[in-house]
Amino acid sequence: MNGPRPNLPVLPLILLFGMAWPAALAAEDPAPRLALPVACEIGTHCVVQNYLDHEPGPGAKDHTCGPLSYDGHRGIDIRLPGLRHMAQGVAVLAAAPGTVLRTRDGEPDVSFRERGQDAVRGREAGNGVVIDHGNDWRTQYSHLQNGSIAVEPGQRVEAGTRLGLIGLSGKSEFPHLHFAVRHRDRVLDPFTGRPPESGCGQNSAPLWNTEAQAALAYRAGGLLDAGFAAGPVDLKSALGRVLPAAPNSKSPALVFWTAAWGLRAGDRESLRVTGQDGAPIAVWSGTLEKNKAQSLRYAGRKRRGAAWPAGTYRGEYRVTRETDGRTMTIIETSREVALP
Repeated sequence: MNGPRPNLPVLPLILLFGMAWPAALAAEDPAPRLALPVACEIGTHCVVQNYLDHEPGPGAKDHTCGPLSYDGHRGIDIRLPGLRHMAQGVAVLAAAPGTVLRTRDGEPDVSFRERGQDAVRGREAGNGVVIDHGNDWRTQYSHLQNGSIAVEPGQRVEAGTRLGLIGLSGKSEFPHLHFAVRHRDRVLDPFTGRPPESGCGQNSAPLWNTEAQAALAYRAGGLLDAGFAAGPVDLKSALGRVLPAAPNSKSPALVFWTAAWGLRAGDRESLRVTGQDGAPIAVWSGTLEKNKAQSLRYAGRKRRGAAWPAGTYRGEYRVTRETDGRTMTIIETSREVALP
């Protein structure tokens, strides 16, 4: 019992604004130094799922010319693995001092895939906050949790002030913060200090402060979560509000599952499940044919006797990538489950 499960597409977020911004005026309006806008450890408890799209034509490229974006994306998406992680309450923080310009609350935390596009029309950004930092600089924080907005228009905030919680409101299909920076109503990439239409791979002057730059070091894919279940799983159940039911000695199957983000065409994946005696009970490997924003894999076996033999079962997942003639390990993780 092994095989892939389809990934969910990541669709564009429709935001406001869009006027010309003469680059020569940047020096007249010094940019705020931006702190990390979330209270979570990047790469461990949350990840940057999508960056701004720097490809001026069809298709998408992030600021490094990598594929971690989608066509027309005008912000960065800092995501939580799933709904149970959102329920723990991860704070969204003001990235710099300023004055709250406007807020919105009251939008439910439900994937627009379930609500339908008409239900979020005109409210694609969901619950959110816009902060004016002076000198025509603004930051926008979108998709916050319903009922979590902790500031109000006109309120003065400092860097690190809690604005709300990461949520799933608006045109969103996984819990995340969409963070956008604007100067004179034109979107800029905080990783480069440039408008995204200037293209990728150029010299840049990041808007992040030193600590945020270190925390937000570019990561080209990684693990969202992994575990054991009593049967096949999909992304919705793996990253839902409750973990898939763990196997016991009478479970009809024993399955090891993994959820990953940012995988690329050509990545080599392998899954291995070993029994209580260390012998393999399921093995799977394959090469990705196309980029995956998020994907799920599982491998396992159906129960063959009256009960699973007592002992510890182990699942291992590995992803490698060929880059500039070198093989890099993108993900290497393992989980164990003990059956009585």
